[in-house]
Amino acid sequence: MPPGHPRDLLLAPQLEPAAAATILSAYGLRDTTRADADLQRIADDPQARLLLAEIVEALLGAAAESADPDQALSFFERFTRAAVNRAQLLSYLGADPRAVELLARTFGASPFMAEILIRDPEYLYWVADSAVLATARTAAQLRDDLGDMLTPLHGHALRLDALRQVRRRELLHIGVRDLARLTTVAETNAALSTLAEVLIQAACEICVADLRSRYLLDPAAADAHGSAGFAVIALGKLGGGELNFSSDVDLLYVAATAEERPDLARGLGISLSEFHDRLARSLTAALSETTNEGHVFRVDLRLRPEGRSGALVQTLPTLRQYFATRGATWERLAFVKAWPVAGDAAVAAQFLEDAATFVYDRGLDDAGLADMREMKARIERKMADRGQTLTHVKLGSGGIREIELMAQALQVAFGRENRKLRQRGTIAALSALAQAGLLRPEEHASLMAAYRFLRDVENKLQMVHDTQSHELPDSAEEQRACALRLGYRDAEGNSAGHALLADYRFHTTAVSALFQRFFNPTDPSRFAMDRSRT
Repeated sequence: MPPGHPRDLLLAPQLEPAAAATILSAYGLRDTTRADADLQRIADDPQARLLLAEIVEALLGAAAESADPDQALSFFERFTRAAVNRAQLLSYLGADPRAVELLARTFGASPFMAEILIRDPEYLYWVADSAVLATARTAAQLRDDLGDMLTPLHGHALRLDALRQVRRRELLHIGVRDLARLTTVAETNAALSTLAEVLIQAACEICVADLRSRYLLDPAAADAHGSAGFAVIALGKLGGGELNFSSDVDLLYVAATAEERPDLARGLGISLSEFHDRLARSLTAALSETTNEGHVFRVDLRLRPEGRSGALVQTLPTLRQYFATRGATWERLAFVKAWPVAGDAAVAAQFLEDAATFVYDRGLDDAGLADMREMKARIERKMADRGQTLTHVKLGSGGIREIELMAQALQVAFGRENRKLRQRGTIAALSALAQAGLLRPEEHASLMAAYRFLRDVENKLQMVHDTQSHELPDSAEEQRACALRLGYRDAEGNSAGHALLADYRFHTTAVSALFQRFFNPTDPSRFAMDRSRT
């Protein structure tokens, strides 16, 4: 065996620290003393030492390709200690080199996902299974799995904790597939959205059942009261079916009144409106409260009419009145993405019909465009005050929000005449706008490329710690780590981080130029006036 082979770290007698450091530094490890100690802790019995020696070269090689080799090895050591049977785990890894690569890539990229695996080491055997890894999970699969978990559980708290457990496991699956580049950005965001819809629906059902057990006095009314005349509408990224890896869910609670549905009020020990209010509060808490199992989703209810000062539950008649008399331009843009995710299907369908009238029937006049410019100016001032104009992936110059605003403005302006433009997802909307001639081919290509790139960056920022981060890191080291998560690699004379920043500047510059052209009030060819584009 040639000197300096990684197996020497485990099998060579009395290996000098300098020699160990030479071997480990060749794999990009910075703290070689700690890395050596991690390996020795894993190999603290003869059997484990021999088994680790069989995979150590593959392990170090995979760690070297990860976003943070030191972090990858440190989490690997903790993971092996968490395993029920370390020898069995190392034997399994020896037989499946791809599982070694999967672990190192995940541990080097995301402390959040690393902690999921350390908490539940058995998830490795599931997520590394070739059939599981190769395909996205469907809503039906998620519902079936969740049903199997919930059936034997009794009690509100236990059932909600099951949702939190499912979220952890499924985020691991989505994240591992994303890091391995087995999915497109759109597929990753769709998978995150599917997971959210299934969990919100399940949480709503659990909360309805809990409140019915307390307030439904007449068992004969149970069937009529099944979904309580209460619907959960998603807005924002979830409404568009394009949820981030760690995102709030923007929700709107809509309900029928007792006058519209007297059958729902029958048999209740409280008024129907009070029941709906308690259901909304219970559901919000169920999704957002953190227990030892984590949380389901952070909930943002500020997009409802009147924001924080508005009623928590909006009735259908109240919403119609609001849409007709007070709805603002920004709300029309936001409601482009409205989509039901839980609750009463009939209430949701009526809401979508009313919302479509609100969004599309008035078109977009000069006053609406002025509202949009002022809204964007407020965002720009906020970013400038924070020093994030050129680094905020979502709200910065040329960022995600500018692409969304362009798409939504064109949809609202022309969606009354052309119903094919009424797409809730940004990617689908951009394609429909191009097909309608509202985006030139080169504009469409530029916006699509930028949107996919920026959403990919956003996901890679957020999967690190499961936090709602949107800003590119300041340090060169963290920029390089983000780039490596994205699949960039160092090249001679150019680090992965530099390549990422160059691409970021390219895309955001292109988006910003388009945005300025679209919304420049002094340009007579701005989109709202250029009817020849249709």
